[in-house]
Amino acid sequence: MEFSHDDNKNLPLTKFESMLKTNHVLFFDSEEFENIIHHYLNQGKIALAKKAIKLGLDQHPTSINLKLFKVEIFVFEDKLQEADNLLNELHSLDPMNEEIYIQKANVYSKKDNHPKAIEVLKKALQLTDDVVDLYSLIGMEYLFLDNFEEAKVYFMKCLESDLNDYSALYNIIYCFEFLNQNEDAISYLNIYLDKNPYCEVAWHQLGKQYFILKDYKKALTSFDFAVISDDTFVGAYLERGKTLEALKRYEDAIENYTITLKLDDPTSYALLRIGSCYEKLNNDELALQYFDRTVHEDPLLDKGWIAITKFHNKKGDYQKALYYINKAINIDSENVIYWKLYSQINHRLDHFEEAERGYKKTLELGNYELNTWLSRGDLLIKLGEPEAAIYNFEQAIEFYPDNAEIEYRLAGLYLYLNETDKGTFYLKNGIKHNLDYAFIIEELFPKVSNKVLVKKLLKAHL
Repeated sequence: MEFSHDDNKNLPLTKFESMLKTNHVLFFDSEEFENIIHHYLNQGKIALAKKAIKLGLDQHPTSINLKLFKVEIFVFEDKLQEADNLLNELHSLDPMNEEIYIQKANVYSKKDNHPKAIEVLKKALQLTDDVVDLYSLIGMEYLFLDNFEEAKVYFMKCLESDLNDYSALYNIIYCFEFLNQNEDAISYLNIYLDKNPYCEVAWHQLGKQYFILKDYKKALTSFDFAVISDDTFVGAYLERGKTLEALKRYEDAIENYTITLKLDDPTSYALLRIGSCYEKLNNDELALQYFDRTVHEDPLLDKGWIAITKFHNKKGDYQKALYYINKAINIDSENVIYWKLYSQINHRLDHFEEAERGYKKTLELGNYELNTWLSRGDLLIKLGEPEAAIYNFEQAIEFYPDNAEIEYRLAGLYLYLNETDKGTFYLKNGIKHNLDYAFIIEELFPKVSNKVLVKKLLKAHL
């Protein structure tokens, strides 16, 4: 029971709180204590719930329901052994009480023993007529086990009992998607919509399945029905805009994204998509205006900073692109995409030291793309740091063994440093793996390419 401020049902709560202030103990029946405890738990007021449980058990020491609330607190506080002990005691007193089984399953779940939790919940099913909540709990346990097929079965049972159980519907579609069963999801949703034709959630989910399969026309029709079912459904307008973009109907997409700005507070996603649509329509002024609004609305949205940086990059305005990517890095210095763009822009501006620093940071953040290693190494060569370049390429070759582009570079560097044995080793490997990249020696190491050894090895394989 939820206590309300405008009826008499909150009188026990008022009386209880008054008692706490005066330390004058009053009597409540066990049901009143249950309602008081339930209220505090719903409000997240654990300390008050614990006081109510203690006082309730003082007055009603045999109440199983009050002891079950005590179990709930034990579980919340991760006192799983205490919870287990009390549940065993309660089970011996009332072995047919399904709530005891539910709490027992909760303890098993907390201990990551999900198969045992499922076993206990299935026993509880035999003790109650109110099975929907149990189906949901069993479905969730199967999700914890990544058993999506079984999870799907139990969430479907929930939906069979209550057509408006949208939480179950979302979970069913989640299972279909995880199993890449998009066609099956479409069939299921169509059957569901035959029973519940004005369900905007189902139309929305159906559209998303068609979108995944790139059937954009059917996706658009589904989102149209979602909007017809609920013309304030922001998610449907967003997905409809996304689908219209895929169909290259950018002006219509802008119209749908704009509707969402009127229905709710502006979202950075909608602003970003509008900017992107204007960019595709070659309306640079409005594109830039919306990209600016995006980063002001949500400075933590990396896609906004990336969009505005790439916009200036494409226009060849590298200084502005650098300005924005620097602002982005100041907000999130651990974003690998920011550093990648920072490196590329500085490279184009011939800021070689800054570009090399950016590539190094990109690698430190886990971006091990071949081009990152090559770009950084080539910059180190240009900056006159052959030893650092060698270290870079030797790290790279661990990720890309037998890669000719790396091997020719290592050959050139070692031969440049007159380490002939190592240089010859990598040169022979490079020739063996791909002769087409031999131009790297001449391009990056012109002096080395004139060495008799190099000419002789290359000539022998031409």
